Amino acid sequence: MIDLKGKKAIVTGAARGIGKAIVLSLAQHGCDVVVADLDEENATSTASQAKKQGVKAIALKVDVVDVEQVKSMVDSCFEKFNNIDILVNNAGITRDKLLMRMSEQDWDMVLQVNLKGAFNCTKQIIRRMIKQNRGKIINISSVVGIMGNAGQSNYAASKAGLIGFTRSIAKELGGKNIQVNAIAPGFIETEMTDHLPQEIKDAYLAQIPMNRAGMPEDVAKAVLFLASSWSDYITGQVLQIDGGMLTA
Repeated sequence: MIDLKGKKAIVTGAARGIGKAIVLSLAQHGCDVVVADLDEENATSTASQAKKQGVKAIALKVDVVDVEQVKSMVDSCFEKFNNIDILVNNAGITRDKLLMRMSEQDWDMVLQVNLKGAFNCTKQIIRRMIKQNRGKIINISSVVGIMGNAGQSNYAASKAGLIGFTRSIAKELGGKNIQVNAIAPGFIETEMTDHLPQEIKDAYLAQIPMNRAGMPEDVAKAVLFLASSWSDYITGQVLQIDGGMLTA
């Protein structure tokens, strides 16, 4: 049994979907959690559900692109919890279009949230993790960042960048007892994917040997492993949670 009692975590983009599943999974295993999201109402709801597991949980409205908001979030977390053991950089958006139709704003927004947001959160927390001489940083990338996908050049670039960021920071922090890893989910059933046309969903499913989409809880289980002591000798890795999608 994975035991995270006494551990403290920040999860960004945690109000709904994969982020919410991660929060609840960490809470079920005894971890106090900070639910960070722009969607304050749903973040508060997620924090309330986490508290039912007998842990402390706080919801914070945060724009990960704004470094001052991120700094304030990290300061608040340390005031509340005294330390942070786990950072999950999950906040992400899509603005899908073929490149010929993609605006500069579409490109910039996705790179800002998905990649710069992880940079901001990681930079603000690593100095404190180094002082603690421990920490787990888990970046939620995507299989799209590995294989590419038509109409998602901005998203693919951001998620590929997150993988490179993960591997680089793992080398920087390995000697400080801080493990940095990435998770690359495949086709996961969330509110975001619910809006896709059925023919696109069918095309994705046809690529998956396990013949089903993943669930947010499948990603949360991987986060739980990487957040625990079971992964203490694993760093700089990318764990695909895709039902075999990239091996088909």
